[in-house]
Amino acid sequence: MSIIRVRLLPVLVVLCGLLTVAGAPPATAATPGAPADSLWFDGSPLTVRNGRFTDGQGREVVLRGYNVSGETKLEENGGLPFASVADARRSATALRVLGGGDAVRFLLSWAHAEPARGQVDTAYLAAVTEQMRAFLDAGIRVYPDFHQDLYSRHLFNTGSWYTGDGAPEWAVDAGSYPRESCGICLFWGQNITQNAAVQKAQYDFWHNSHGLQDAFLATAQTAMAYLQQHLTDGEFAGVVGFDPYNEPYAGSYDSGQTSRTWERDLLRPFYVRFRARMDAAGWQDKPAFVEPNLFWNANISTQKQEGGLLDAGALGPRYVFNTHFYDQKAISGILMWGKAADGQYTADFGTVRDRASAAGTAAVVSEFGHPLSGTVSDKAPTVLKAMYQALDSRLPGASWWTNPAASGPVLSGSQWQWDLYNGRHHELMNGNPGKVLTSGDAWNDEDLSAVRLDDSGNATLRQDARLLDRVYPSATAGSTLAFTYEDRSRDGSTTLTWNPVPSSLPNVARLVGSGQYGLLVWRSGDGTAPTELHLPASFPASATAVVSDLGTVYAPPAYSAGTPVGAAPEPGGTGSRRLLLTDTDSGVLHYALVTNGATAPSVDLLNAAGSELASWAKAHF
Repeated sequence: MSIIRVRLLPVLVVLCGLLTVAGAPPATAATPGAPADSLWFDGSPLTVRNGRFTDGQGREVVLRGYNVSGETKLEENGGLPFASVADARRSATALRVLGGGDAVRFLLSWAHAEPARGQVDTAYLAAVTEQMRAFLDAGIRVYPDFHQDLYSRHLFNTGSWYTGDGAPEWAVDAGSYPRESCGICLFWGQNITQNAAVQKAQYDFWHNSHGLQDAFLATAQTAMAYLQQHLTDGEFAGVVGFDPYNEPYAGSYDSGQTSRTWERDLLRPFYVRFRARMDAAGWQDKPAFVEPNLFWNANISTQKQEGGLLDAGALGPRYVFNTHFYDQKAISGILMWGKAADGQYTADFGTVRDRASAAGTAAVVSEFGHPLSGTVSDKAPTVLKAMYQALDSRLPGASWWTNPAASGPVLSGSQWQWDLYNGRHHELMNGNPGKVLTSGDAWNDEDLSAVRLDDSGNATLRQDARLLDRVYPSATAGSTLAFTYEDRSRDGSTTLTWNPVPSSLPNVARLVGSGQYGLLVWRSGDGTAPTELHLPASFPASATAVVSDLGTVYAPPAYSAGTPVGAAPEPGGTGSRRLLLTDTDSGVLHYALVTNGATAPSVDLLNAAGSELASWAKAHF
């Protein structure tokens, strides 16, 4: 035990006593089949309960991570996220250690799963399974996604400015589609509503023309059954659910039909059919991550279309409300001048929370991001900070401390994207050997990957680590009441501080200083497993202070069942770490502030900060 820990032990006793966990299993007994470094409470499958993801210990779980990856949209590696299992493992470790992620949206390709009608490619499914296993072994939860954009690359000619992904060639051949053309389009997404070939193909799918939807559902069931049969029980427990269809859109509407009635009459029934296929494939206990129509929450008024599965009734725990959000105004380069600011997206993400709550289920923002090169890339640091802020809380930083009870649930989310091969692709666009794409994401001029390989083959971040590797409550033993994280990420040489500790808490402000801090407030449940906060690499145990009603420590000790505040590795053997906070009560208010801003703070400062936080929590909850 370090000198600092010995010196602080009396403080720990005074503030909270030496708590023990009555009846808790030994800390070293891991769930069978769980990843390396697992503790007894790790590795259980997730369900949806009371509008939250919940693990087998009854804890509220937050999924944070990335999309793995846009490489699936390309042909260079046969529709797989990675060229090899070794690359998948390298990516999983980097995602855990550098990106702070505990979950991924794992992209699959219908075109490669069913290259000939009625013939599922089991070699492709086997490769998918092995690459997915690399993430599960690293302690990362997975939800697969059958991905599509612009329906299929096979709609596009070899000289086109654009391309798509998703449906196989035989599905395109089944329809009589016009020669594709977007006309005057500045962004690839305009093909969705302006390219007649794309519109007609999408329309055919939703109307099951040529039996296209039937074929897709049959392939999806086969793929899910394959995964269920070829993953171990422990690995399959780490598969959270399935995203049936990326960014659904009607293509065109029938006479008298609206975006809202299309969702009711075509999209919702498709999800019911997909749900039945999940059940038949052995996925009965996992939810379908269902997306509303693509434009339901667009932030450009001319693009927005009514929706959000408003007429689907209560989705309930067998479905998750799954949506995307990109700031199209910022991406346009015209409709938003300047940078994003404190609270920029709290209303947008608040709408997601409200819609999921009304539907009686959990929410996930399975795609969000911003270009990292090009004319609008200068906005990325602030846009992404504001998006993460809105995932953490529905309040801007300016009002969080004065009204924390309105903070709302912490949202799960997957940033687009995590592509090791960024800038190193070799993609023949639409099969054209004269158009070999190597830069960015090698897909329709996009460049959004948070990671790349350097010249030595090591994964390295392309964004500020302070922004990506964040404190967040990965598992809360009870009900989360409020959470905030000040990451102090940079926009160039400027430190962005949108949630400073208020002057009314001078000792807390002194303890935090110019460092990063997170603050979680929760009400305890009736389980015995601890609350978990992910600890970024910028929070080494030797320089981390925790001020909580459960105990106040500097340099948290190693976790044990008798340690109310301790640190431990996260499961997966990657070296990533977590803070574990153990209570022994039920229905009681708890709080914990974690910061890296102090160097060997005095006992008096820790005590004073603890007193301030206790008074603040009592006043606001």
